[in-house]
Amino acid sequence: MGVWVSQVSCPQQGSDHLKGPVGEGRHGWLRFIWGSGIRRPQEHLPPSLPGAVLCPGVWPLFAPPQAPAGSHHHLQEAPWRTVLFQRERTGLTYRVPALLLVPPGPTLLAFAEQRLSPNDSHAHRLVLRRGTLAGGSVQVSGQHRSIATGAILEGHRSMNPCPVLDTASGTVFLFFIAVLGHTPEAVQIATGRNAARLREMDSGQSWAPRSPLTSAFLCAGWATFAVGPGHGVQLRSGRLLVPAYTYRVDRRECFGKICWTSPHAFAFYSDDHGRTWHSGGLVSNLRSGECQFASVDGGFLYCNARSPLGSRVQALSPNEGTSFLPGELVPTLAETSRGCQGSIVGFPAPTPGRPQDEGQGAWIPMLRLPSAAPPQSPTWLLYSHPAGRRARLHMGIYLSRSPLDPHSWTKPWVIYEGPSGYSDLAFLGPVPGATPAFACLFESGARVSYEEISFCMFSLPEILENVPVGLEPPPSGDKPRGHCRPS
Repeated sequence: MGVWVSQVSCPQQGSDHLKGPVGEGRHGWLRFIWGSGIRRPQEHLPPSLPGAVLCPGVWPLFAPPQAPAGSHHHLQEAPWRTVLFQRERTGLTYRVPALLLVPPGPTLLAFAEQRLSPNDSHAHRLVLRRGTLAGGSVQVSGQHRSIATGAILEGHRSMNPCPVLDTASGTVFLFFIAVLGHTPEAVQIATGRNAARLREMDSGQSWAPRSPLTSAFLCAGWATFAVGPGHGVQLRSGRLLVPAYTYRVDRRECFGKICWTSPHAFAFYSDDHGRTWHSGGLVSNLRSGECQFASVDGGFLYCNARSPLGSRVQALSPNEGTSFLPGELVPTLAETSRGCQGSIVGFPAPTPGRPQDEGQGAWIPMLRLPSAAPPQSPTWLLYSHPAGRRARLHMGIYLSRSPLDPHSWTKPWVIYEGPSGYSDLAFLGPVPGATPAFACLFESGARVSYEEISFCMFSLPEILENVPVGLEPPPSGDKPRGHCRPS
């Protein structure tokens, strides 16, 4: 596994940035209309928006029809999206996104794996695009590029981008794994021979490679391991956390070969601004894989992890990731049949208020929940994951107002209808009008989820308006209503 690092400086507006009016082109300005109202007025929408999703016989997702007066039917409104990475005619495919917000500016860093084919064993290198957030707009760089030649370890493939920002030094650490040749994960698990190497990078406008960190992290009894994918976090104490998981060897009795392994989530952490790193304890009682973290109330670190057990696994750490309490299943967050990575982000709960005059701040409508719902917490969580039960379909956004309660999650707001896969969320903070805003980078497509990687932004009022009322898990139906095609 490797890490690269560098001082962060915001990209300057220049020749590699494409400009354009509101909604013009996939690589131009992405304008999002914020304010106290959730519905975007029709006159603000361009007649043709490249990058918006259109389905035959269905309204454009960025401007769905309003429900008839007096109707109790809840119509969800999907945000605009733009495609940042798209499968090429040569077969080059982009998968496994990671998204990081870096002040000042602020700058959005969008990472992805570039693969020679969709297969995991054909991963090649990591690529990056930058965007600058200004008000309700994001200016995206014109082309993606390889991060650095140093991110490529000869004879290895670079996978699982996992960036984390140290705010004190302004340094971005990019963790990823470098896997030997085309060795599949299943072979590493079966043989007990770890082919992954942890590498580190410093990043901003330039990247500086660090020495491989694998030898410091490998523990006895690990068949293999990986980081992320998706963003890491920094706690108020300054501790940096990188999500990770390992396949633990539980039994090795079949003629010297491994008989049984189980996946378990854990954290890599640093208390000295990334100079040294340590591995924390496992979520040992439940099978848990790809994970992400968020700081929640009571001084706990919250872990949400992929699992083969039918629903997500959550676990709490009382000591900032050094160890974890026993994990528990989250029945309201169902997994797809074979599981899928998901993203989690924490943010301050809004203060209820009344609508204010334009220019005086945005009104945050409160979510109407059943009387049996748990009380609100000072910290809320947002979660992204495909809403389909049997297949990776329909990218959903879920909200929890009481993170310590596994039953507190809402049904999903589907922000993209169709094949969807891995994703990464970022909390952008308040935008003009003092409205909290978020961004999501996710795999999407018309026929399969690895055709492209899309980017979208949305506000907290939009989330509260669109998440269905009620705490029951979503229905099991997961057939798409039609093949959606980006214009």
